[in-house]
Amino acid sequence: MRELKVVGIESDGSAIICADVNTGAKFKIAADDRLRAASHGDLSRLGQIEVEMESRLRPREIQARVRAGASVKEIAETSGLPMARVESFAHPVLLERARMAQMAQHAHPLLEDGPALHTLSTAVAQTFGTRGQNIDEAQWDAWRNDEGRWVVQLSWAAGRTENKAHWRFQPGADGGTAAALDDAAKELVSTDMPRPRPALSPVTPIVTAKPAKPAAPAQPETTPAPEAPKAEKTTPPEPEPKQQAPTGGKKKPPMPSWEDVLLGVRTGTQH
Repeated sequence: MRELKVVGIESDGSAIICADVNTGAKFKIAADDRLRAASHGDLSRLGQIEVEMESRLRPREIQARVRAGASVKEIAETSGLPMARVESFAHPVLLERARMAQMAQHAHPLLEDGPALHTLSTAVAQTFGTRGQNIDEAQWDAWRNDEGRWVVQLSWAAGRTENKAHWRFQPGADGGTAAALDDAAKELVSTDMPRPRPALSPVTPIVTAKPAKPAAPAQPETTPAPEAPKAEKTTPPEPEPKQQAPTGGKKKPPMPSWEDVLLGVRTGTQH
C-alpha cells in the first residue's frame, strides 16, 4: 500500500491533493462527507454514508445514467462508488450503446429532399477525404436523450480542436434515418460539399485499325463448257429417178446434153 501525504487542496475546495512519499506522484481525493468522516475517525458515520450512497444510486439508476450518455468514471466520481462496482452494472448498457452507434452508421442522412441514397458512414468518409482527414481516427458513440430517442455522436480532433457532430437516429428495416442536430453534422452530410476528384491515370491512345479490304470473292473452279454435239454426217438424199412419160402419148423432143451442145451435134443426127 502506498503512503500518501497531503500537499494541497483544489482552489474550489472540492478535492484534496496528495503525493506519494516515495515517488512524488500526485493524487486527488474528493473532499466529500466520507473524507470528512474519515478524517475525524467517525467510522459509524462513514459506514452510514456508504449505505446512503448505495441506496441513492441503485443498479437501475447506474444503467439509466450510462444509457443517457454518462461514463463510468463520471458516475464513480459523482457518486463516490468504486469504479469497479459502477462498471459491473454499466457493462451491458455500454454494449447496447456501441451496437446502436454501429447501426447508425448504416442509416441514411435526412436531406432537404428526403433520405439520401448513401449511408451516414459513406457521406462522412467522403467529407473527411476532401478535408484530408482520416475517418479511422474518429470515434462513434450513441445514447438516449431525455425524450427517449437515440442520439449519435461523432467526435474527432483537427489539430488541437476537438470537434463533435450529432444526429438523431431512428432505427428502421432499411437502415433507418439520421437527422442532423447541429451545423457540424449538416456539413458532414451536405451534398454541396466538394467531393474528391478521381485519380487520373495516363490515357493510352487507342489505335483504330483500318478496315481490311474486302476479300475478292473466290473464283469458282472453271469447268469446261460442254461441247456442242457434233453434227451427224448426213448423206444427201439420192435424186429421185425421172418419171417417164406415159406411153401412147406424144413424145417430147429430148433435151440435148452438154456434150452435144459443145460438139455441135444435133439430137437425132447420126454419125
